[in-house]
Amino acid sequence: MVLRDIDKTVYNRHVKITFIAIAVVLSILSVSISSLLIALLSTPEESHFTHNLAGVIIGAIIVVVVLQRLRGHPFLVEVVYVWDLKQALNRIYRKHQVLEQKAEDNDPTAMQILMFQYRGSRQLYELDDNTVTIEDLMPRLKRLQQRMHDAGLDSEVDEFDVQDLERF
Repeated sequence: MVLRDIDKTVYNRHVKITFIAIAVVLSILSVSISSLLIALLSTPEESHFTHNLAGVIIGAIIVVVVLQRLRGHPFLVEVVYVWDLKQALNRIYRKHQVLEQKAEDNDPTAMQILMFQYRGSRQLYELDDNTVTIEDLMPRLKRLQQRMHDAGLDSEVDEFDVQDLERF
């Protein structure tokens, strides 16, 4: 995964449109499929809970399949990038304690992974206007930059390889 600049305005507009579209399509599919299941498989006296639940589940599966196929569409570039970035940061976060310990021992790979995490997190916080959390992040980022500088490492890390994380 490589960090890249994205336009905040475009991202916010596209993510809103995408989630509204998902909600509308899921609602329409759920109601339509539930109605069809009730008409074909139910009697008026029966409870329709299972048919309604099946409609929602089938609708959700259809939405997920369509989103997977549209993943490469130019409209979704920013949305998919942020989604992938969040997944990468989540993987790193699960090993954060170990990475912190290894960074204290001047492990270059651990420091690079943490720098990617901090820079990626900062990008997400800026996209979401999360000024409170970014203030907590910046001192840790500065300390790591200094540690990397002292170790002779480049702190402008903008790439992350999952293979590097598997070592920890």
